[in-house]
Amino acid sequence: MPVPIDKTLFRNVSILDSTGADPYPGDVLVENDRIAVVGTVEASRAEGARVIQGRGRTLMSGLCDAHTHFTWNNSADLDGLGTMPVEEHLLFALESARTYIDSGYTMCLGAASAKDRLDVVCRDAINAGRFPGPRYLANGPEIAVTGGALIKSITKFADGPEGMRKAVRELIELGVDQIKLSMTGEEITGTQRAEDTYFSDEETAAAVTEAHRRGKRVCAHARSAESVKMCVRNKVDIIYHASFTDAEGMDMLEANKDWVFVAPGLNWLIATLYEAEAFGFPQEAAEAVGYKKELDTAVKGLREMHQRGIRVLPGGDYGFAWTPHGTYARDLEHFVELLGFTPMEAIISATAWGGEIMLRPDELGKVQPGYLADLILVDGDPLADITVLQDHSKINYVMKDGRFHKEHAGDDHTPAPPRPTDLVHDMAESVVTHRP
Repeated sequence: MPVPIDKTLFRNVSILDSTGADPYPGDVLVENDRIAVVGTVEASRAEGARVIQGRGRTLMSGLCDAHTHFTWNNSADLDGLGTMPVEEHLLFALESARTYIDSGYTMCLGAASAKDRLDVVCRDAINAGRFPGPRYLANGPEIAVTGGALIKSITKFADGPEGMRKAVRELIELGVDQIKLSMTGEEITGTQRAEDTYFSDEETAAAVTEAHRRGKRVCAHARSAESVKMCVRNKVDIIYHASFTDAEGMDMLEANKDWVFVAPGLNWLIATLYEAEAFGFPQEAAEAVGYKKELDTAVKGLREMHQRGIRVLPGGDYGFAWTPHGTYARDLEHFVELLGFTPMEAIISATAWGGEIMLRPDELGKVQPGYLADLILVDGDPLADITVLQDHSKINYVMKDGRFHKEHAGDDHTPAPPRPTDLVHDMAESVVTHRP
């Protein structure tokens, strides 16, 4: 007997498909975990589907955060990331994962874990269906050289090419999807300058070569001009921050824009400069150590990257007290207001380019037939007001793999038919319950 197909029909929605085309009215049919039809859905094809009445709301791909820290614990105590007991830390990381998908984020790329296996365990639990969360590529603790750690208690130390190779091998053995290098300073530490570069070319080359040999990508905390060039020279796949990119580095990025990604973590700079006073870091102090200079320099450089066609993606460093989990879509507003992105370009950077950085460009990040059904239904028009994506109450539905994670309580719902897997589960439960 053929297995029945599970169907969901989004009727009368404004389809923002992330191809660059203007939104258009229509219907979208989901069958099992994939988008089957976009535009006009024949009644016979939709027979038996659960129907969601869109009433003109915007249907779009779920969003991507390209610089995710599940384990950053909404605290102003940076050293506390290392001292927090692992049991409580795992619970918090799982809660962060749920907050991401609650916020409409169905794709996240891990940018460092505060403890060895937290990211890996979260990823595996999400993939197994034990806990809700986005599609996740897990990381381990960031690697720094002696004297170059931003937060010592959450850092893996390595020195010289052989030390780098060994550290990369050990992290890969944990099951990570990518490696993180911490190559430059960070002004909030009070001792590590953002324009300082701590890695050598030889160390960077050794780490990247070892990771690539084993099929893993490398990302890097790289604020200084020299670190950006070092990343491009040595094929670091994802460059975080890139605040002080100089003219030579800009040319190098453009020449390699077919493979490199930049994820600046712009909201970290803005919030640290203007919104951290309540947590002991007033604006005067932030300006004194250089955050105003860095923000101004970064904005100018990132605008140029965008003009040159370098892929700049939103997301980064959410999970500190002044960049709390759940506020992720602020980056999209910054892209529009500060970097010269149109709202459409900002959305493409968070959806279609999200599919690219997640290494699944042909099945993630667009509303197209054959793509995985990772969708959000938004009560509003993000092209008219990009900030609507910051309002969780406006993210009425969140779907991942064709299954609803979030549904709008104010809608009248067509009862969902039981899924084939649910029927099997119910039968198994019945057998167990009635076993003599």
